[in-house]
Amino acid sequence: MSSANARDLRATIERNVKALTLRPSMGQGSATTRVVVRPGATACDIEDGDHRLVVDIDRGEGGDGAGPDPGVLVRAGLGACLAIGYEMWAARLDVPLDSIEVIIEADYDARGMYAVDDAVSPGWTGLRYTTHVSSSAPAERVRELLEKADAHSPVLDDLRTAINVVGEHRIAAKAEN
Repeated sequence: MSSANARDLRATIERNVKALTLRPSMGQGSATTRVVVRPGATACDIEDGDHRLVVDIDRGEGGDGAGPDPGVLVRAGLGACLAIGYEMWAARLDVPLDSIEVIIEADYDARGMYAVDDAVSPGWTGLRYTTHVSSSAPAERVRELLEKADAHSPVLDDLRTAINVVGEHRIAAKAEN
């Protein structure tokens, strides 16, 4: 990131920190994402604000591969959240970064998803990330910003801690003739 962009990012962060300090309620709210399965397919159209995505499963799993699968999005979300956080903390702490790369790895056992073995969880059995950073700053300063960013990463926190998840199913019955 250029020094001018880093200054702009730092100014934006400082403005947001000041606003949230004065009025904490400004940072509280809810986010909504709408997911609609395409008729006769496994592909899903996703809308969130002005953003549009397509998610699907691969042909080998019964889909058309029209987009990345949900696991890709979760891994990408974590990687992007970490990378953006590193960039933000670098600007905030005035640590120059030349490059950032985050690799996300997830272990799974598909037997759980397909109910082959009820003792096997359908979710991931492990999740790892490796960050590669290049910087002209001393390693101690880079490590400090990485630790700060990890400690304040919303997606990393979501995956590390249990949160209350509430599901509701609404079924619309077809009218009989």
